[in-house]
Amino acid sequence: MDNPRVAVIIEDDEDIRELISVILNQSGFDVHTAKNGAQGVEAVRATKPAIVTLDLGLPDIDGFEVARRIRLFSDAYIIMLTGRADEMDTLLGLETGADDYLTKPFRPRELRARISAMMRRPRIAADASPVPLMESAEVVALPVPASGPLVDSADRDVVSGPHSHNGLVFDSADRTAMVDGNELELTRSEFDLLHALVDSGKQVRTKSDLVRRLRGEEYDVGSFISDSDERTIEVHMANLRRKMGDNPRDPRWIKTVRGVGYRLVH
Repeated sequence: MDNPRVAVIIEDDEDIRELISVILNQSGFDVHTAKNGAQGVEAVRATKPAIVTLDLGLPDIDGFEVARRIRLFSDAYIIMLTGRADEMDTLLGLETGADDYLTKPFRPRELRARISAMMRRPRIAADASPVPLMESAEVVALPVPASGPLVDSADRDVVSGPHSHNGLVFDSADRTAMVDGNELELTRSEFDLLHALVDSGKQVRTKSDLVRRLRGEEYDVGSFISDSDERTIEVHMANLRRKMGDNPRDPRWIKTVRGVGYRLVH
């Protein structure tokens, strides 16, 4: 099981490494650092952290390959940090197993808020408890699209235990999902999004609502949701569909409601 009070920083820039160390130490984490990808992989293997911050531009192995190697043995939350804002980097980063993506330069408060959101999310062990962080990001109330029917987190029927739907067998208790008898290798974000759709039945989940789901917010508390946050949901959904073998043009499980969000096919 991951240690909920341990974090690993994989970063070759000493100043940035020190900045992230201060942020995580102040937030109650036991921090371990690595200057390159190979050291980072071994640090994750040795310390079993809950959080990994991962620079893409490492001197030995690029961050994408580091993420792939970590995902072979660890289910830690991975936040990729990079000076590149190219969309393909975002796509590839999330596809290789990252849970979030932050472009340099970043505000310390933003990194702290994103880590806090991850730690509020359900973990594989039912009795694991999240680690509270000391600050959260500023909040701005934004309108939610009026197209419907929509469901907010407070209104959904929460599915617990095994659930079968059109060849999909989903079990929230042991966090497994199978399609036609084959178990899916899902990241935490992909599993949580699938869980949200299964919870909601025929009702539509907006992208904003799904962002809040990944942040662990049970209600709309007016937290700021950017275009990048919603784009991340689109990327996770694309990866989820690919792993399920679902065709977005003729979906078996996940239907896109254009301009609004997603729902389960019935």
